[in-house]
Amino acid sequence: MAVKIKQILDELGTDTLLFASWLTAKGVTGKEQASYVQSGWLERVSHGVYQVAGMNVSLFGAISAYNSQLGKQCTVGAETALELRGYMHYVPMGKPLAFIFTAPHHELPSWFLAHEWNRTLRYHTSSLFGTEGLEEMETDGHKLLVSCPERAILECLNRPHATTSLLDTYYLMELLTTLRPKVLQQLLEKCSSVKAKRLFLYMAEKADHPWWKALDTSRIDIGSGRRMIVPKGKFVSKYNITIPTDLYNYV
Repeated sequence: MAVKIKQILDELGTDTLLFASWLTAKGVTGKEQASYVQSGWLERVSHGVYQVAGMNVSLFGAISAYNSQLGKQCTVGAETALELRGYMHYVPMGKPLAFIFTAPHHELPSWFLAHEWNRTLRYHTSSLFGTEGLEEMETDGHKLLVSCPERAILECLNRPHATTSLLDTYYLMELLTTLRPKVLQQLLEKCSSVKAKRLFLYMAEKADHPWWKALDTSRIDIGSGRRMIVPKGKFVSKYNITIPTDLYNYV
């Protein structure tokens, strides 16, 4: 009876979710799925979602399965994308964070958000760029859609709570010495967040990396009117933003 599930797990490994619809398409009937649960091979994570009994599936394993088995596009972005590419300047204490994104009309199911993963989930919906700037990357044996560094730093600046850690984000900017001007130009022209674009351009000019001079800022729409990134801080007239004093004074 367990031959089919053994073959599937030999192919996928045990650090994965198994979705009922995908198993059915692979020839494992609903009756057989129930039998695997009863016999102790599988256990239910949610309705129509299984894992190998006794396993704690990692967040990246779950995302990889969610995308590949259901044809979704759940992406790893912001600081987590930069971490996976070796750009983080410090190792956080405790359970690591994971910044995960989907398009607004493809929200993650409630069971996924409520599940206890090996990383603390920070989930956002975003339509800043569509699929531009996403790259396939293998991590711990799992294929993931990960933001390229150019997209990831803009995602850092667009998050709702980014205003509480802008100096930390600038520390990351200082490490991004090899960003690709052509990719940046495309993303900045496409980006719909005025706040993210203004902050990025301010930080890029402040860091003065070689790629900064290759950008054509005249083609980047940064809107009009003043933006108060924080209620009290320093006003930068060139980008019409009020930023935290510690960031303004940092040299």
